[in-house]
Amino acid sequence: MEKRWTLLPQAEKERIQKLSSSLNNLNETLCNILINRGIDDFEKAKTFFRPHTNQLHSPFLMKNMDKAVARLQKAIKNNENILIYGDYDVDGTTSVTLVYSYISSYYKNLSYYIPNRYTEGYGISYQGIAFAEENDVSLIIALDCGIKAVEKIDYANKKNIDFIICDHHLPGDTVPDAIAVLDPKQVDCEYPYKELSGCGVGFKFMQAWAEEEKHEVYKLFSLVDILAVSICADIVAITGENRVLCHYGVQKLNKNPQPGFKAMLEIANNKKKELTVTDIVFTLAPRINAAGRIESGNKAVEVMLSQNPQLADEGGNYIDIQNTDRKELDKTITKEALAMIEADEKLKARKTTVLFKNDWHKGVIGIVASRCIENYYRPTIILTESKGMAAGSARSVKGFSVYNAIEECSELLEQFGGHKYAAGMTMPLENVPAFQKKFEEVVASTIDDDLLIPEIEIDAVLDLADIETKFYRVLKQFAPFGPLNMKPTFVSKGVYEKGQARIVGDNHLKLEVVAHKNNTKGIAGIAFNMGKKMDLLKNGEPFDVVYHIEENEWQGRTTLQLIVQDIKKGEN
Repeated sequence: MEKRWTLLPQAEKERIQKLSSSLNNLNETLCNILINRGIDDFEKAKTFFRPHTNQLHSPFLMKNMDKAVARLQKAIKNNENILIYGDYDVDGTTSVTLVYSYISSYYKNLSYYIPNRYTEGYGISYQGIAFAEENDVSLIIALDCGIKAVEKIDYANKKNIDFIICDHHLPGDTVPDAIAVLDPKQVDCEYPYKELSGCGVGFKFMQAWAEEEKHEVYKLFSLVDILAVSICADIVAITGENRVLCHYGVQKLNKNPQPGFKAMLEIANNKKKELTVTDIVFTLAPRINAAGRIESGNKAVEVMLSQNPQLADEGGNYIDIQNTDRKELDKTITKEALAMIEADEKLKARKTTVLFKNDWHKGVIGIVASRCIENYYRPTIILTESKGMAAGSARSVKGFSVYNAIEECSELLEQFGGHKYAAGMTMPLENVPAFQKKFEEVVASTIDDDLLIPEIEIDAVLDLADIETKFYRVLKQFAPFGPLNMKPTFVSKGVYEKGQARIVGDNHLKLEVVAHKNNTKGIAGIAFNMGKKMDLLKNGEPFDVVYHIEENEWQGRTTLQLIVQDIKKGEN
């Protein structure tokens, strides 16, 4: 698939030099990247390069925080039964794990509840409220869900069950009538940082309660690795508080992780000396998610809560089996979905992909939608049958709101919800053909054709000679990486392959890049799934290469290498 390259705006020379001077003559290419990320003076750079807990905001700046803390204190004083309720995905299960872990270290009349993806669906359910009633629960703390559960909160109120909602999704027109609603995205909430994960909102609630009760801060921060997993997996911005909390959380994962995480990493055979956000996203998150996709999110919480290494290992192995099952389902259904497109010229020519098959596994259709986008880069919805309805998962391409497009089709839907790039929906089975037609019409009339070509945003043009240890040492301090602080991407133009290029593994391209034809010393690179680019390197002609820079550990030796994102023919 061809990609378009976009070089980000370059700052004025004077601004770059001024920042470089204030930072002990820091490399100007790195200064330009900092300026593009809003870091344009010494103080901002100090905050960026030295994340610290003193950069966290007071939790009491969040609307309703005082009410939430007061209700929790009342429940504990009156010895009430409290239920910690969270969604079945990574953010929901980590939220439940963190809040349950912290409260349970001080109070024991506590239980947790994860709704079943298939029988209850997303968010607060009537079954969950019934469970609370049956178990004499009078306070539910809802995490990573609840901001739109107006009718269900009203129903709970009639049952004399109070709710504290900790959510981070956009509120609807009406906010539920809960005892307290904590959500920094409420229009009248003056909390300074709006991009917390659901687990992040739960953490701020616990931070406020800890301050009010004069608890030891270290006990809460001993759970920060749980929060980091939530931040990384939920793809929230790695800026502000998220960046600080993720920084400390990744450190804890590397030094002293929760037994459940340690077990999952060992079972996954992760031998890296230093875990990164990428390892969390591709190693821990899928395993935690797999529990809710295949069976129940309760198992993920059970493993993450376990402080017994043997039980953590047993639970970790069980989750690993579920993850293997999830991968097989994902692979099989993706193959079927792509075959449906490839067999139909009309489907191929569309600007959307909307596919339905009644026996596809509901737990993996979101993953399948993402896989389809890797092959046909366009807004994609995968639908299956669930409880007599068509249930779907949508994924989008960069720059296009799939949520808004789905909203335009709302007359055909039973319900829908989500974000700009990911959404879910249900509809009557008989509406599927009409929805496929309407969604295609909406997207085709609103999407810019450029958005149907994958884009690589390039931070800077870089000479290969600049790639050395000191440069990388500073670059590494840009981490943790994620939305709004992505791993810097560079382009080097008119470079050559030293003559070492070969295809390795499953169509990966191994190469060594040099600045000039006669150079003897180059820098190694790996281009995953780019075997077809071999022809560009064979003829000895110059090429342009886009890449990230990473360390490569091999047989006890660490070297720098290029993680190639794309290769194009250069100019002589």
